[in-house]
Amino acid sequence: MSKGKKLLLIAAVLAAVFMAAGCKKAGSTETTAGTKTPIIFTFFNLDATEDMPFNDPVAAEISRMTGVSLSVDRPVGGDQQAVPLMIASGQYPDLIFAKGNLGLLIEAGAIISLDSLIEKRGKYIKELYGDLLPRLRNTTEDPHIYNVGTYPVKNGMWAADGTMQIQHAVLKELGYPKMQTLSDYEQAIKSYLQKYPTIKGQKTIGFSLLIDTWQWYIDLSNPSCFLLGYPDDGQWLVDQDSLEAYYKFLHPQAKEYYKWLNRMNAEGILDPESFTQKEDVWKAKIAAGRVLGIAYPGWGYGDARSSLINDGMAERTYAYLPITINESYKAASLMDPGFSGGWGIAISSSCKDPERAFEFLDWLCSEEAQKLVNWGIEGVNYQIIDGKRVVPEEEQRRADTDPDYSKKTGVGRWVHPFPQRGRGYIDSTGNFITRDSPETLKKNYLPVERETLAAYGAEMWTDLFPSTESLGISRHGQAWQYTLPPDLNAKVTEADEYMKNALANIVLGRPSNFDAAWQKIVQDLRAMGIEDANKALTQLVKDKVKLWSMEAP
Repeated sequence: MSKGKKLLLIAAVLAAVFMAAGCKKAGSTETTAGTKTPIIFTFFNLDATEDMPFNDPVAAEISRMTGVSLSVDRPVGGDQQAVPLMIASGQYPDLIFAKGNLGLLIEAGAIISLDSLIEKRGKYIKELYGDLLPRLRNTTEDPHIYNVGTYPVKNGMWAADGTMQIQHAVLKELGYPKMQTLSDYEQAIKSYLQKYPTIKGQKTIGFSLLIDTWQWYIDLSNPSCFLLGYPDDGQWLVDQDSLEAYYKFLHPQAKEYYKWLNRMNAEGILDPESFTQKEDVWKAKIAAGRVLGIAYPGWGYGDARSSLINDGMAERTYAYLPITINESYKAASLMDPGFSGGWGIAISSSCKDPERAFEFLDWLCSEEAQKLVNWGIEGVNYQIIDGKRVVPEEEQRRADTDPDYSKKTGVGRWVHPFPQRGRGYIDSTGNFITRDSPETLKKNYLPVERETLAAYGAEMWTDLFPSTESLGISRHGQAWQYTLPPDLNAKVTEADEYMKNALANIVLGRPSNFDAAWQKIVQDLRAMGIEDANKALTQLVKDKVKLWSMEAP
């Protein structure tokens, strides 16, 4: 079967699925807004990597309070063509989280503008975003709001996964050595690996990567700029003074991470399955305590961490470190990105009841909803003691040790990709809106974490990093949340697809060939016109800053 016929077949299947789910064309005047009449909205979540049935206790409580249930669809096998195929089919679910594909949906007329709904009925949206509401706008040419932002409005910069992580057992064995540079990190792994070539009868792995699908952005791409002291702007580096942006792999020192990986591979330190393993295999290795070092944020392997704790191997969990290439750089993990707008939940032009869908999104912005999705159900997942929300010790133990805690309870499961007040938000009762706070984080540290922190003269992981105050707040938000124009998006997609393969090849290649291979990568990117993309993204950054200061349309 030809590629074109395959696309048509997939589009037809998608159309059938969405039609069966109850989507219909725009134009209906019927609405159940203002009621709790039961309704099921179909919802496509591009970030979902597993089925998400809306049947846990928190989901049931959401339905009880609003009458709304969700039928969640997701891309299969990390398929990044799901949204373009959806557009080709002309059939859409009621609600869509499309990440960076929002621009394609806008161009196709697939989603509705929310401006008038926000103005007339967006009580909680206006309360949540306040003077940040303009950051939800699309572009200077089209300054309308098409989605409700996904990421936190108020960031509490109390936790840091660090640029690189290493097992507590390694640090303790080596007497808690200085851990500031990539050289320090490497030496610690090598020293421990030499002394302990096996762990519980299995071969010890020095460093392992997960780059199966979209994860390559996290584990193969991001560390290259984190190690140079840049915050997370996705595939871009943005100068905070000039607002000039450029594709990160053109930075003169971007190659340092890959040169290090190349050498680690040649020396047998890097997991040889790094470029082929699936997520479950990678997590199983971590859960077995075999992997000494990783560069993945904590949200990506929480179930494996829970397994380690549950199996009595807490010392094999990871310490979070402010590692940089050398001492001339400082880690930017605690830089406050501000609120970028950008990605969020959109209401499709085929939505069966757009007013009711908007009402649901507006409710999700309320304190009532935010408390529910973050804390769970009072008397079950938390208690009120002296006016403070408190998670009982047994419940906290479940949260720490049960990999399926969120699935079973619903706590935290319906936070992303919906609107978030953010862990820095204090609600009307004086409580933090999420379970995280400086006090609760410290209280919930594992004994081994407190031991490691004490050895380095710190109380919290953030004490090891340059402070948020010293790093400032991003002027432009985070570039990875921007909705790129279709032509720029296509150019960057082409470059990204090239880089994923090129980086794998260069890491696995001979060290003696590395410099020449890197030079070819730079030449190939320039031949693709990536420098034109730099100019376009720079203008987009500047336009974004201008857009945020404009009057409402």
